Amino acid sequence: MTEPETFVIRGALPEDGGPLGLLDRATWSPLHAVLPAPAEPYPPFFDERSRPEELLVAERGGVLLGYVRVGRPTPFPSNAHVRQIQGLAVAAEARGQGVGRALLRAALAKARADGATRITLRVLGHNVPARALYEAEGFAVEGVLPGEFLLDGLPVDDVHMGRPLS
Repeated sequence: MTEPETFVIRGALPEDGGPLGLLDRATWSPLHAVLPAPAEPYPPFFDERSRPEELLVAERGGVLLGYVRVGRPTPFPSNAHVRQIQGLAVAAEARGQGVGRALLRAALAKARADGATRITLRVLGHNVPARALYEAEGFAVEGVLPGEFLLDGLPVDDVHMGRPLS
């Protein structure tokens, strides 16, 4: 049995916008999305709210396998010690190969390097695979907004998770 090729994690580049947009659309799922499925015309992946310096990407052989966005939850100086996972996606063909876990761990390292002492995220209550990954990496549920979203007419909880970076 052969091992899958390894992948590298690196900072996103402006020229990754097109491939990241494709990846983002390919990985859209009601399991994690609160917005409808993307439709043309597609907006650019990078804009004033989503900049390349906030993203880490997993790449193998020049192909992007996934990304994680690590940003500040607010612009307030009193919150500058906190970073937030604001998106994590892995291509279907790369799932089960440790890409998501590696991206998450790289996000924790990036947050620490940026001087953060705490990291948070939000995940839909029914996204069991993501919640299991986050819990395995030390995140704990810190709050739940019951029925915060109506998806396909059904209430879905917004689960807030966090952990220290020490």
